[in-house]
Amino acid sequence: MFISRLRTTASHYIKTQFIWKAVRGMSTEITGEMAEMQIEKKEQAVNQKGNQKGNKKKEKKKGGGGGGGGGGGVGTGEMSPWPSYIQERITLFDKLHSEYEEYLSTRERKPIKVTLPDGKEVEGESWTTTPFDIANGISAGLAQNSVISKVNGVLWDLDRPLEGDCNIELLNFSSKEGKEVFWHSTAHILGEAMERRYGGCLCYGPPIESGFYYDMHMGEDAVCEADYAGLETIMKGIVKEKQPFQRLEITKEDLLEMFKYNEYKVRIIKNKVQTPTTTVYRCGPLIDLCRGPHVRNTGKIKTLKVTKNSSTYWEGNAEAESLQRIYGISFPDNKLMKEWKIFQEEAAKRDHRKIGLQQELFFFHELSAGSCFWLPKGTIIFNTLQKWIQSEYLKRGFTEVVTPNMYNTKLWELSGHWQHYAENMFTFDVEKEKFALKPQNCPGHCIMFDHRPRSWRELPVRLADFGVLHRNELSGALSGLTRVRRFQQDDAHIFCTTDQIVDEIRGCLEFMQAIYSVLGFTYELELSTRPDKYLGEIEVWEDAESRLKQALDEFGAPWKLNPADGAFYGPKIDIIVSDALLRAHQCATIQLDFQLPLRFELTYNAPDGTEKRPVIVHRAILGSIERMTGILTEHFAGKWPFWLSPRQVMVVPVMPMFNDYAIELQKKLKLQGIEIDTDLDDGSTLNKKVRNAQLAQYNFIFVIGEKEKTSGTVNVRTRDNVVHGEFSVEDITEKLIRLRDSKSNEDKLE
Repeated sequence: MFISRLRTTASHYIKTQFIWKAVRGMSTEITGEMAEMQIEKKEQAVNQKGNQKGNKKKEKKKGGGGGGGGGGGVGTGEMSPWPSYIQERITLFDKLHSEYEEYLSTRERKPIKVTLPDGKEVEGESWTTTPFDIANGISAGLAQNSVISKVNGVLWDLDRPLEGDCNIELLNFSSKEGKEVFWHSTAHILGEAMERRYGGCLCYGPPIESGFYYDMHMGEDAVCEADYAGLETIMKGIVKEKQPFQRLEITKEDLLEMFKYNEYKVRIIKNKVQTPTTTVYRCGPLIDLCRGPHVRNTGKIKTLKVTKNSSTYWEGNAEAESLQRIYGISFPDNKLMKEWKIFQEEAAKRDHRKIGLQQELFFFHELSAGSCFWLPKGTIIFNTLQKWIQSEYLKRGFTEVVTPNMYNTKLWELSGHWQHYAENMFTFDVEKEKFALKPQNCPGHCIMFDHRPRSWRELPVRLADFGVLHRNELSGALSGLTRVRRFQQDDAHIFCTTDQIVDEIRGCLEFMQAIYSVLGFTYELELSTRPDKYLGEIEVWEDAESRLKQALDEFGAPWKLNPADGAFYGPKIDIIVSDALLRAHQCATIQLDFQLPLRFELTYNAPDGTEKRPVIVHRAILGSIERMTGILTEHFAGKWPFWLSPRQVMVVPVMPMFNDYAIELQKKLKLQGIEIDTDLDDGSTLNKKVRNAQLAQYNFIFVIGEKEKTSGTVNVRTRDNVVHGEFSVEDITEKLIRLRDSKSNEDKLE
């Protein structure tokens, strides 16, 4: 008999809904990965080698593969017949689904009330009425545009019957959750095409920040770019068939039987399914282990594209089996796909890895993968950002400290990092003791706070640290400056009393606003509250969340609640920024922590003579300077504002006889902190020198000749060919210093 269905809880998604501009904002990952495929020589070589093997073997597979029916699509490379496991899987599904239908028929139908977001109540019947019925009753347009529903806060298939009185919300593609469901459903379409094309074993196929992917184990075979058209043809055929997504909850034993042909699914079932039953979803011949939910049918995907492929490892473990990964993107209408393609072209032009090489800012080398080599011009940007934050520390009462780079692992065991983070740490032996490079600064700051008795009069103690951090990211996850192994961040920890939380959080928010307004970022604030798995007392959590809400309200900017998505050690405020291309990034973080003070037994002497435990506020504004530099490179498209530019002025003498004057100018302005260079190439024409300086993104070009040398002046023009005219050296120096210190993103001389 069919086992009673388990009410599964929804994944913790960000609750914010975005308008279409956020579709563009979610394109970062695809763009970055497309660029990475061109830049990462090692991965490219591996894929090419696999493709050579794969192309030979695919011809053999097209005509083989056992029974199972179907297949043989013209020009698609589809297997004929399909793998035998497909029909075996369908047979078991049909049997279990028939039992479920029988079970469903026994459920008592009762009148229910369905409450809409505006408070209006709609009549329905339990185990019969679906969210789609509710939407269709309001308007056919609403029903057709809805991607998914939320029932009592839980994502719910539009065709899944409601079970009782409930609150319902209908989400379309413009919402974050709508996009995730839409792309997850398209991943299943891709998975079906991959089974029909390659006959391998599907692994994971999730939605990602912009689109989706699916992994498959194919033995020694490999995917190549020539396969894309055939895969897309199969996928478009699946869309045309409007295959319904069917949800079925089955027992763990039946799951093992259904997926016995696939050792990877078996591993997931045995190691990660902790309940007696879980769900599978079917669309056409594909049946996959999946929590869902999904769109109503495959026909909802109006346009799709296979974007790239790569090699990866099972669950990211380099010691495990090699898999083939295929990425894609999809939308509910062609207009969005056209806009996405235009966006990809623009984003590719701005790729920070490309600009970093062109402008000689930084590079990476395989002998230290994931660690940036900062060239002189890039170091100027790095140091400018760091000095800027340091100047703000002086205004805001932070004290900068320096802590060790490596610690005995006993420290990480005490802090809890070892239990949860050991695999992401670089470890080594020192005199028979195990040490690790620090991935975070907070444990070291706890030691610093605790090295002597503390009084309530000292609090808050604000410790800031630009120390070098290391995290053992997998090589396949490394991506320019945005994902590295060695980095520095504007990290700070505030040790304060409970009563000081509101003021300190508000101060952190004001700090963040001051920095992001200069950079030209807009941002959204989200309060992430107690997760299902948490440490500490509920009363303490509720009090902390209340104080964070108060701080956010006093700060005055709009904010949204992100329930159950806090860290296990305390609630947090997530700050999501948008760059010039409206892409979303999370750099700043503000987190409360009750657990580290407890683990390190941190105390201070209270006014009443008792010892009390402080609270820690984890705080970063820029986050990783490496990642922020990558974001800013793309945000400004390599056209750095004067205050941050590593190439502020280029001096161009019209003839060699004026080279000495150029060198004299360079020395004078260098002493004033201006980043100034000279072009003394006698073999280049004046026009070529000016053009080279403009292409190199020098903010200003000083052209000098006989008149300028005699009168002690310079003739000024910009990289955009705006001619400002003649200025005395003293006057232009003052104007440049004012422009630099104003931190304006517009190069206006005033």
